[in-house]
Amino acid sequence: MDLIAALDRELQQLDERSLRRRRRIADTPCAPQVQVDGRPMLAFCSNDYLGLAAHPRVVEALREGAILYGAGSGASHLISGHTRAHALLEDRLAEFLAPHLDAVRALYFCTGYMANMAVLTALLVQGGDLFSEELNHASLIDGARLSRARVAVYPHGDIEALEKLLAASSAATKVVATDSVFSMDADLAPLPALLALCEKYGAWLVVDDAHGFGVLGEHGRGSLEHFGLRSPHLVYMGTLGKAAGVGGAFVAAHATVIEWLVQRARPYIYTTAAPPALAHALMASLDIISGAEGAERRAHLRTLIGQLQDSLHLQKWEHMRSESAIQPIIIGANERAMQAATALYEGGLWIPAIRPPTVPPGTARLRVTLSAAHTTENITQLVTALNALETTLEDNV
Repeated sequence: MDLIAALDRELQQLDERSLRRRRRIADTPCAPQVQVDGRPMLAFCSNDYLGLAAHPRVVEALREGAILYGAGSGASHLISGHTRAHALLEDRLAEFLAPHLDAVRALYFCTGYMANMAVLTALLVQGGDLFSEELNHASLIDGARLSRARVAVYPHGDIEALEKLLAASSAATKVVATDSVFSMDADLAPLPALLALCEKYGAWLVVDDAHGFGVLGEHGRGSLEHFGLRSPHLVYMGTLGKAAGVGGAFVAAHATVIEWLVQRARPYIYTTAAPPALAHALMASLDIISGAEGAERRAHLRTLIGQLQDSLHLQKWEHMRSESAIQPIIIGANERAMQAATALYEGGLWIPAIRPPTVPPGTARLRVTLSAAHTTENITQLVTALNALETTLEDNV
């Protein structure tokens, strides 16, 4: 019981610092209008950027996939769990990204977290130097910790600092790892400059495009298309549970890189393959993303982003404007951010408060995420509430 008491004390300290995380229960499909803990809410907190999570075509494809392949895969990919659905999805992803990657091949993973750990540990299985962006996602940070590399963290977006590190490295294997769209600040990494450095110094550039794939680029090919990049130095990770609306992730790179992952990436080798029905459903998602409907949804999303940025007038809170669907609002103190999130929730708007350790101390924020499934009326409701709430909370300081 002393062990339990120790944990209880730690949990109490989280409460005192307004850092305890709590789950809410959604009773309806992922969508702007949801039923949460028994009450109707307008949600601005999912990563369903194109509104595909409950799209009829995707849902029907998931049902069809379950009929064709059953509920589960039964084994790892290298035993007996690699189905025709997985193979077709990987081929389709490779074809989709072929304009940006040489001799491209794709590999499907259960989660983006697993994909990032797989890439970094496999590329650096024999050691080397890993240069990690300061604001990288936890999955890249944990992948760095599990690798056999010497890890150097370079300041956010600091190309000069990174070049000094690369120039000083004599390692046979060098890897630069970065998010493309940073999930909490929502700015974009300077990928063209990063790629130029990697080509100059013979390094891999691992790009986590979790929040760019499907959203950025004319055809939804993500940050690579947005910046017009192509190089054999690129190792690209995209998630499939955000804009694609289903689940899992993939790594796309030169075929030799992918074959090395199949042989050496422990998070891929030693886990049961994702249900093939998910892969089957993702084929429908890719059809939408790459087609006319996907283009229309991206255009509508851009319209909503512009509407929010034009009509949100904050005086004391900081709106971090972004080209992406993520629109953070920095409030500062943990308690004040929690007060804001609670007040919004009581008014029927579901927007979470993001606090340390996810973000630095003193930068607690509301993480507003938009979806192509939102309407202009939804944005008007959101902006009206935020503008009024800032005045109310700050006047009561």
